[in-house]
Amino acid sequence: MSSERSITLVIPDLVGKTVLVTGGSTGIGAALVKAFAAQGARVGLHYNSSADAAEGVADEARKLGGDVFTIQGDFSSSPDVQRVIEETAAHFGALNGLINNAGGMVARVPYGEMTDAHYDAVMDLNARSVVIASRAAIPWLKKEGGFIINTTSIAARNGASNGAGIYGSSKAFVSNVTRGMAKELIGDGIRVNGVAPGVIETPFHDRYSTAEQLKAMLATVPQGRLGVADDCVGAYLFLASDALSGYIIGQVIEVNGGQLMP
Repeated sequence: MSSERSITLVIPDLVGKTVLVTGGSTGIGAALVKAFAAQGARVGLHYNSSADAAEGVADEARKLGGDVFTIQGDFSSSPDVQRVIEETAAHFGALNGLINNAGGMVARVPYGEMTDAHYDAVMDLNARSVVIASRAAIPWLKKEGGFIINTTSIAARNGASNGAGIYGSSKAFVSNVTRGMAKELIGDGIRVNGVAPGVIETPFHDRYSTAEQLKAMLATVPQGRLGVADDCVGAYLFLASDALSGYIIGQVIEVNGGQLMP
């Protein structure tokens, strides 16, 4: 249903734009790769370990009309993050937009059992990578003006639970970085915003959440269903389009079926 919307919707100012989607092989990232390809964009698809999934998404996106470049990188490693940005921009000869979507919970660990190693793993992947990727992209985005969209989470506002607290804190960092970057970069013609998904049925929850936990989350969603990746696509397309959202900066759009209404 929603994927059909994203594919048939035409946003003229996205045609020919070069957009890098980090964490683009599964879930929300995969939906975004296909949605931007359907708009006629040139899309960089970053992945880490899901090579087969990445190639499958790339094939689907090419059939929708996009020029897709796949690139591997471990986003818990700053040199890898830097390389992914540079190689993608060099491949296309431009970069008009960066979607910082790579991230993960790593594991559910209560604060009382937190180790330095777990803290570093979560913060490097979810927080540091956003800063490093954005820093590397800025010189390219300055050339013609562009956008950065950061994927944060409902957990950034509600603190998360069941051992996901440090993940929620890393996403709160991303939300605040979004606002700070927006103030700094708008003078260079770079608009920075964020999207905060709620409980979205993706491999993320297959990996980290039990059926019982998902059932408990569902009970808190007024719309009466969990989200799917395509439910998030419209918010990103909207924020990517200068024609639709050119006077919107430093905002985080909550996509959660009414679970949280800030």
